[in-house]
Amino acid sequence: MSENRVLSESHLDVLKEIGNIGLGNAATALATMVNKRIDMAVPQSKFLMLDEIMELVGGLEEVVCCVSLRLTGDVPGQILFLFNLDSTFKLVDMLMGMEQGTTQELDEMGESVVKEIGNVLSGSFLSAISTLTGLSMIPTVPMFATDMLGAVISTSMIAGGYVEEQVLMIETRLFEDHEQIKGHFFLITEQGSLHTLFNSLGLSI
Repeated sequence: MSENRVLSESHLDVLKEIGNIGLGNAATALATMVNKRIDMAVPQSKFLMLDEIMELVGGLEEVVCCVSLRLTGDVPGQILFLFNLDSTFKLVDMLMGMEQGTTQELDEMGESVVKEIGNVLSGSFLSAISTLTGLSMIPTVPMFATDMLGAVISTSMIAGGYVEEQVLMIETRLFEDHEQIKGHFFLITEQGSLHTLFNSLGLSI
């Protein structure tokens, strides 16, 4: 039986709760970093096939900035945080305390800022999972890349050798005043890792 049929609303409800806790904590951490209020909309969670990811984010040729972290431990895999260029520039301006529209291209400092937010968001999500499940999920140092979406996803798949049919996607929206920054968080797991995750939550698949 494929995972498309056995992943129920109960599974998604649990993941939404984890996303709410983890990314809510992340918003608080980011606000502390920049010393101003940053709000986050309720995350939207779903499982997607790889071809659906391409359509969701904007197509194979959409240029994106990607923060990636490999995961070791009980649920090996990879985390990707994707932002389109417009959201990336807004993100840098927000976290650097600059007027929106200031950043028009990424320099080394900008890349470091984006890596740091990816690190904070991912760490908060993984901490929430560990708290609820007792599982160990250890992230590596974040890596940064700017490329077309198709190339980013293909490289991640090839490098990690991931074969799980579905990918967990959590859409995140950050708000500062009237500015909105949208990003997509993906948890890409090795075969069998989803079973480990859900079994620890008392949900078999």
